[in-house]
Amino acid sequence: MIDYDKVLTPTVRATPPSGIRRFFDIAAQMEDVISLGVGEPDFPTPWLVRSAGIRSLEQGKTKYSANAGILPLRQELAAYMQRKYDLTYDPEREILVTVGGSEAIDLCIRAVVAPGDEVIIPQPSFVCYEPLTRLAGGVPVIIETRAEDDFKVTPQQLKAALSPRTKALVLPYPCNPTGGIMERADLEALSEVLKGTNVLVISDEIYSELTFGRRHVSPASLPGMAERTVVINGFSKNFSMTGWRLGYACGPAPVMKQLTKIHQYAIMCAPTTAQHAALEALRSCDEVVAAMIDQYDMRRRLIVAGFNEIGLTCREPAGAFYAFPSIAVTGMTSEEFCEKLLYAKGVAVVPGTAFGKGGEGFIRASYCYSADHIKEALRRMGEFVRSVAG
Repeated sequence: MIDYDKVLTPTVRATPPSGIRRFFDIAAQMEDVISLGVGEPDFPTPWLVRSAGIRSLEQGKTKYSANAGILPLRQELAAYMQRKYDLTYDPEREILVTVGGSEAIDLCIRAVVAPGDEVIIPQPSFVCYEPLTRLAGGVPVIIETRAEDDFKVTPQQLKAALSPRTKALVLPYPCNPTGGIMERADLEALSEVLKGTNVLVISDEIYSELTFGRRHVSPASLPGMAERTVVINGFSKNFSMTGWRLGYACGPAPVMKQLTKIHQYAIMCAPTTAQHAALEALRSCDEVVAAMIDQYDMRRRLIVAGFNEIGLTCREPAGAFYAFPSIAVTGMTSEEFCEKLLYAKGVAVVPGTAFGKGGEGFIRASYCYSADHIKEALRRMGEFVRSVAG
């Protein structure tokens, strides 16, 4: 009989499954559960985008595309990055279309990390950076960001984390799960620390459109930073296109050449139908995106006020579509709070520890749900908090 422990690599076997999924799996088996857990827009993909995808199918555009993506899409992405974020890229050499932003992150890490190399990862943050680093043979170096710093990386923290083995720094802003952002002055301070190093910045900007009352600043737009930064973005969050699985990476040509090579062998190309749909999204959907952002902003204010009212201290998130309230008043761990809340009141949220040890004492709640949905979840949570915290 085959011994799978000997077949499968120790690194893969030691990699835990995503902590986000556990409570959803439990909730799926329960009745009358209301969830604030999924980071997925509740808006349908804009009709103009869907119709462009349908039209491409009707026209028989179902073949492989170029490895890097169809050229019109890369050209439109170059124009989009310029008008939105003051970034200039050559569409033929510096832009790669990927299967979601997650593939782009994986490509970046695999392209630069050799066994023993270090990757600096701020946490709490999205769940993929640490395991992807380990799967590449790298060593994650964790920076625990703090609520009192609005969950920003400070130059002092970055300086302390750097070593001769550092190959990359992940900057996950706007941040899932904290809603934190890095403003220009914050990024300028980090760029000073990175001067004279060979550290590549992997800037995950998947929530770049979702900043409230301010314009997103990419580290690549700062003097001297474009040459060391790969910008990761995609269509899932900004354009409500999660199931289309389309992302992209933009960066220096020597780096992008290697990312494209890995993509070529592993994937071949991103889905052609999704690429034609995304082209329409970039050309025609600014007003639709703006309307969605207005709705998220209303929900953001609603959920933050609601958490503070029921006694869960919650700072106002400046980006993405997540609130990250403290549950200190309950005296519970994040896991304990989420499990008891789910069984007692049928509300699913995600423990902060799913995003790193620094998330202990917090929960993540998504506000990409209707106002009525959020109000009902808050009502139930208020009953639960009162029952456990007096």
